[in-house]
Amino acid sequence: MDNSSGVGVLDKAALVLSALESGPATLAGLVGATGLARPTAHRLAVALEHHRMVARDMQGRFILGPRLAELAAAAGEDRLLATAGPVLTHLRDVTGESAQLYRRQGDMRICVAAAERLSGLRDTVPVGSTLTMKAGSSAQILLAWEEPERLHRGLQGARFTATALSGVRRRGWAQSIGEREPGVASVSAPVRGPSNRVVAAVSVSGPIERLTRHPGRMHAQAVIDAAGRLSEALRRS
Repeated sequence: MDNSSGVGVLDKAALVLSALESGPATLAGLVGATGLARPTAHRLAVALEHHRMVARDMQGRFILGPRLAELAAAAGEDRLLATAGPVLTHLRDVTGESAQLYRRQGDMRICVAAAERLSGLRDTVPVGSTLTMKAGSSAQILLAWEEPERLHRGLQGARFTATALSGVRRRGWAQSIGEREPGVASVSAPVRGPSNRVVAAVSVSGPIERLTRHPGRMHAQAVIDAAGRLSEALRRS
């Protein structure tokens, strides 16, 4: 076998994944593409399916599984954080408000980068802070494009509705007024990975007195632009 690592089962699993890179395949197609014996190809494909690295399409053909997209998103996190600093600083300077970057972590969201307003009233969210997925504009962003079942679960007990998330998907940004914390408003937009999956949310937040009860009118475009720059950086990497 070419490019053998010396660990036969991993080399064969890699052959299966590489064969699926070009699109769906039946078991016969996998056998033809990999040169593996039919029982071996079947055993490996089913084992990879168990680990969500392989899945099936509506016709029962083997396809690349969702776990690969999750791993790719995690691999992109370092690139995301490397780019986030200057983008958030620029967003803070343009809007005059604190800027944050959130990623989803299970049933919570975590602030992975921030640029704080330099003076005056501010909404301080330290890096590493864990916040609810049930309230706030970035929570709306991180939930709005989820699969239906996960979206439905996420809406249980939330301060926003399915109708609100439909509006978020239509506009491409979210806002909240006193949703997470009384007196605080925020605007968020999605950061998308190379597969177009939402991997993070960019936000600006501050007191309602400054952002008003319509914060999206003031800052949606700046937040969308910042999210777009981060998305572009992930696509280039």
